[in-house]
Amino acid sequence: VQLQASGGGLVQAGGSLRLSCVVSGRTLSSYNMGWFRQAPGKEREFVAGIRRTSGRTYYRESVKGRFTISRDNAKNTAYLQMKSLRPEDTAVYYCAADANPRTILVASLRLSPQAYDYWGQGTLVTVSS
Repeated sequence: VQLQASGGGLVQAGGSLRLSCVVSGRTLSSYNMGWFRQAPGKEREFVAGIRRTSGRTYYRESVKGRFTISRDNAKNTAYLQMKSLRPEDTAVYYCAADANPRTILVASLRLSPQAYDYWGQGTLVTVSS
């Protein structure tokens, strides 16, 4: 399974970006999907997740109401729509996939990068003030 993330770039505060993550090698419907980010000098942190079966979504508190995770199984692509971006959102964003239903259901697993089996290469988002 391979994940290819894209869509990052430079944007002013208040702007929007949409990240995409294309899954190849197996159908997207087999996986729970997550987006993580890592800022310089900081640990990788959970941003958003979407459950494989129900499509239920999960977000870290600081992005609720601004970011939306979605998936298009027909296109084998997951998305992260980001609005009202802030300088503190600046980071490399990674998409991740895992087939274990517990990964997305159990909060401690959902938030942990170690729980996800597959990762994209990362796409840089820079938000200027």
